[in-house]
Amino acid sequence: MIYFDNAATTFPKPESVIQAIIRFSREVGANPGRSGHRLSVEASRVLYEAREKVAQLLGANDSSRVTFGLNATEGINLGLKGLLRPGDHVITSSMEHNSVMRPLRALEKEGVEVTVVACSSDGILDPHDVRREIKENTKMVVLNHASNVVGTLLPVSEVGEICRQKEILFLVDAAQTAGAIPIDMERDKIDLLAFTGHKALFGPQGTGGLVIGERVDEKGLTPVKRGGTGSRSEMEEQPDFLPDLCESGTPNTVGLAGLSAGLDFVLREGVEKVRRHEMELTEELIRGLLETPGITIYGPKDPRRQVSTVSFTLRGISPSEASLRLDEEFGILCRVGLHCAPAAHRTIGTFPQGTIRWSLSYLNTREEVYEALKALHRMTRGGT
Repeated sequence: MIYFDNAATTFPKPESVIQAIIRFSREVGANPGRSGHRLSVEASRVLYEAREKVAQLLGANDSSRVTFGLNATEGINLGLKGLLRPGDHVITSSMEHNSVMRPLRALEKEGVEVTVVACSSDGILDPHDVRREIKENTKMVVLNHASNVVGTLLPVSEVGEICRQKEILFLVDAAQTAGAIPIDMERDKIDLLAFTGHKALFGPQGTGGLVIGERVDEKGLTPVKRGGTGSRSEMEEQPDFLPDLCESGTPNTVGLAGLSAGLDFVLREGVEKVRRHEMELTEELIRGLLETPGITIYGPKDPRRQVSTVSFTLRGISPSEASLRLDEEFGILCRVGLHCAPAAHRTIGTFPQGTIRWSLSYLNTREEVYEALKALHRMTRGGT
């Protein structure tokens, strides 16, 4: 089996992640922050250490501003719905995932003005186009760091500088880049960063969150849910401090134990090393696809300008048929269709049929890339 669906979720996970989940389940298992006994204290330590590692990896100064949730989608919803009000203006790009577009369209119906800046057919965004759309009531710019469809890296640092000059909040969807691309919230002038644990951080599903920068006043942030936090239990109002403001209910502590181990793996290997390996694999993949007749590749076709996600189509074979054949005949697992990003597919010209998406990770190998390319060559030549 060759697993090329890492943009959806990375597989396999490092053994250390699996063992951390087992250890928590067997030896800890308690509810963090709700009791004073030793196992509850140990569970709280798991959350604290995970926060510290997220802050270290992403360049956040204060780990208490790392808020955990189920995934990047929950973090994006918190950032958008928690801060935008009727009459505000928000800018985004035409390459966004529905995790951004759907909350924005819902907010639009409530009186938030939304501007979608068009990207090129390769998914590339010109930061000057963002600057041109800024108005007096612009409160936020929200962009993905890398497209989940074609892997294109958006100019986060440049847009961050523009937002800082104009005193606008900048929210970045780092679902495809946290752990795979060096990120520094201070350097890149990112105010809010949504991350997921189950992709390039190699943690389990059901982990992620939002890092809230120090320019964001939490007093003006409306949580998406309210309830028990283990703190200020004498009050019937939600605590107004982070992270408790945004973390109600029992957390996925066992999942966060796994995420903490995944963060250890990434920090130990080094994001720069991860990036180099994935660029090498992406270069080999793009070269092989370009040399195979009947294939159309979308996106930059340049590993320096994208993450290790490549979308393509095969002449005469629909993406859905190709996916079935790749799985059943060659043991290659990937994702096809619109990838929950119809705006991106309209931008690159592949709506409504979509594309075949091969997304690689740090744990993939050159040999897997070569074997997968051989399989495509046989398919396009009509062989088996």
